[in-house]
Amino acid sequence: MRGTGKRIVVALGGNALGDTPEKQLRQVRVAARIMADLIQEGYELVIGHGNGPQVGMIRSAMDYAAEAGPKTPYMPFAECGAMSQGFIGYHLQQALSQTLTKRGIRKTVVSVVTQVQVDKADPAFLSPTKPIGMFYSQREAERMAEEKGFLFMEDAGRGYRRVVPSPKPSRIVELSAIRRMVLSGLVVIAAGGGGIPVVEDEIGLHGVDAVIDKDRTCCCLATALKADIFLILTAVDQVWLHFNQPDRQPLSQLTVDEAEQYMETGEFGKGSMYPKVEACVDFVRALPGRTAVITSLERAKEALGGFTGTRICSPLPHPGELEEEQDSLTVEI
Repeated sequence: MRGTGKRIVVALGGNALGDTPEKQLRQVRVAARIMADLIQEGYELVIGHGNGPQVGMIRSAMDYAAEAGPKTPYMPFAECGAMSQGFIGYHLQQALSQTLTKRGIRKTVVSVVTQVQVDKADPAFLSPTKPIGMFYSQREAERMAEEKGFLFMEDAGRGYRRVVPSPKPSRIVELSAIRRMVLSGLVVIAAGGGGIPVVEDEIGLHGVDAVIDKDRTCCCLATALKADIFLILTAVDQVWLHFNQPDRQPLSQLTVDEAEQYMETGEFGKGSMYPKVEACVDFVRALPGRTAVITSLERAKEALGGFTGTRICSPLPHPGELEEEQDSLTVEI
């Protein structure tokens, strides 16, 4: 089989899973079929996923219930993130397990509620920018800001939304367990929504109100697991120059230097393609000779075959570097 022996860390966009439980149940079957195709090809999968619509739904429901009366306790955002990991992971592992069983593939699928440590001194905490939850009127936003200390920003004329920091991931807390599961042959779903953001103090780890970019966390996971391929699945088949412009150009392959040059010249949107390309560059910089691919969910198999998608790569490392890398992997386990 084409993918035999190759480990892929997949970053699956949360928008591909719908914004209600009913939609998610339907759409997750599509994702399961495509992931099963890759497993059937012989690839070893570790699946990360986004949670933007899902955690927004949970947060909005909690906010609505809390506003309706005092019987509903306030639910911190980190706990909402954990809830989203649980129900997305549940849907994914159930659908993927069923699909694999129908194909006669004996693989156990597991979900790991994943904490990701961030630095409490990260500059992102000084300038929250990530919108979460429901829209409010200016009056409602001002009242909640005064009562709860939340920060709100106006969102494209649609109302006011709470914003939280988006710090960089520094450590995947459950990495050792995830690694052991992968080496045992399990299909692992982890780091959902970029992970539950936690900081450490004298008491230990505890959650904070923040959102970690899922592509950054999946990059960390791919790097730590020494993945052969880091695969980001998004809404478009490949990366474009001058996206949505008459002179747009598809990019089938980029070196890390070319990708960084385009990032510096503002070719990629900060809230869309930029963080995905950045994560790919970081992965390939960390593991020279490995490949990162950006494509759509529906064309994942084609992209791995080189027929579509955007591949970001660098020259192969020297043989001595490969031996050293294998030694370091053995030590970490």
